[in-house]
Amino acid sequence: MTRSRTSFLAVLGAAALGGSLAAAPSAFAAPATDTAKPAATHATSAYAGSAEDQAANRQFFDAVMKSALKKQAAKPGIQAVTVRYRTSRAPSFRSQIAQSTQIWNSSVGNVKLQETTSTGDFEYREGNDSRGSYASTDGHGHGYIFLDYRQNQQYNSTRVTAHETGHVLGLPDHYSGPCSELMSGGGPGTSCTNAYPNTQERQRVNSLWARGISTLQDKGELTKVR
Repeated sequence: MTRSRTSFLAVLGAAALGGSLAAAPSAFAAPATDTAKPAATHATSAYAGSAEDQAANRQFFDAVMKSALKKQAAKPGIQAVTVRYRTSRAPSFRSQIAQSTQIWNSSVGNVKLQETTSTGDFEYREGNDSRGSYASTDGHGHGYIFLDYRQNQQYNSTRVTAHETGHVLGLPDHYSGPCSELMSGGGPGTSCTNAYPNTQERQRVNSLWARGISTLQDKGELTKVR
């Protein structure tokens, strides 16, 4: 998509900046009770507190982990997994994506994010969507993070990006949490600008990826595909 963030600002103007996301729920901002689910063709991590939503987050995490580990199967004694992503379909958010990557790479040690111009484990996309920003996967190692223009103007954009990336790394939404908790997303309101995971979230990601590596090694899945 070639539409820039600047042109989006010009179109929306003051109304967009002062508007509410009550009618545009997403994975970042907790949806209203009667929000319709996205199409079943993609498992979307829109927060509703249901088992279905938790399964969608887990599906994305599992797909990305397996895809990343298979690509590094030839490396013995693997300690950290590199998850590669593309940004070609989210040109307006390259700065926020780079900041999100730096935040996560400095926060955890068992998984690293790295940009690529070739086939990645997932990609970032941008555009307009009534659901706002969200993470989605087909369950087969192909997934993407969608960054919604309007939402990224109302909320701190780096926080939105880092939050959605947290889903790729295995973290669920927790909207009742404080601003210091990254996965509380839009729960604390638009004034919250924290884009860093807290201690518990960092430990959770490190534990998930360390355990994931061990599990797949035990099953022999690290050497099945080369």
